This record gives sequence, structure tokens and C-alpha cells, in this order.
Amino acid sequence: MSNNRARTPGNPILLVTFGIIAILIGWDLMSDYAEGVEPLHVVVELALLMTAAAMFGYVLTQVIRGRRQLRQMHSRLHSARAESRQWRERYQSTIRGLGAAIQEQFETWQLSKAEAEIALLLLKGLSLKEIAGVRETGERTVREQARAVYRKAGLSGRSELSAFFLEDLLLPEPAAMPADE
Repeated sequence: MSNNRARTPGNPILLVTFGIIAILIGWDLMSDYAEGVEPLHVVVELALLMTAAAMFGYVLTQVIRGRRQLRQMHSRLHSARAESRQWRERYQSTIRGLGAAIQEQFETWQLSKAEAEIALLLLKGLSLKEIAGVRETGERTVREQARAVYRKAGLSGRSELSAFFLEDLLLPEPAAMPADE
């Protein structure tokens, strides 16, 4: 887990601030009432006290809700990572073979090293902007390299690139396939 903790809705600093405000207004209200200050002043301070207390309650519920959501997200992330790890372990040889086959096809298409990397990131589903970020290059450069990949492969775009590699992997169940006549 990184040191950059996600901020939960309802900042705890606001919670402390509204709590302190409510306490100070309550203390001032009691001292003013004991001194016999005019009723309008007491009513105004009482309204401020109720507002601060309501805001304290609202921020408290937001902090609690945010922390609960964060725990749920961490739990789902942990489960997804475990499932992904199990899948990779179970199909490691298949994944290696598929990776080698993809690289072999990239060589057949005579893709440069940069174009092969772009093609692989496209297959992984990254956007052009995300690829530019990963490769620390401009989005325009990535777009041109992607066009070169499609041109060399004789494909029209990302969907055909994905289909080229996935089509045979996603065969229908044998029972669903038409019988030879």
C-alpha cells in the first residue's frame, strides 16, 4: 500500500474544526446566559451552535461512510488481485506461449521495437493517451505508431488487431458449432 492515502469523503480536519466550533460556541453561550446577555444574542449563538453541531454530525457520517467504502474497495481489490494471481499461475504456460506467438506475429509483420510495444499495449486495452504516458512520449507519436502497426498488419484498427489474436481463442463450445454436412 502506498503512502499516498486516498482522501475519504468528509475530511477529518473539518470534523475536528466543527467540533471545536461547537464546543466554543456552547461555552460562550453558557457564559453569556449566566451573565444575563440579551435574549436575541443568546438565540443567535444557539442557532450557530446548532449549525456547528449539525455540520459536525454530517461530516462525521461522511467520514464513517467514506472509511467503510474504502475498506470495501480494499477488500474487492485484494480479491481481484488474488483471483488474477491464481489465473496467471494456472495458465502460466499458456500465457507464455501466447506471448511468444504474439511476438512472433509482430516479427512477421516486421514491426519495429516501438511499434511492437505500442501493439502490445493496444492489445492490453490502454488508450493512446495512457500509452503515451507509459512510454513518456507524445500522444501524436503514439497515434502515428499505431497507424503504422495497423498498416503493416493489414488491419483497419484496434478492434481488428484484437480480433486477430483473440478470434481463435474464443471458439464457441463444441456443441454450439455447426455440424459438418
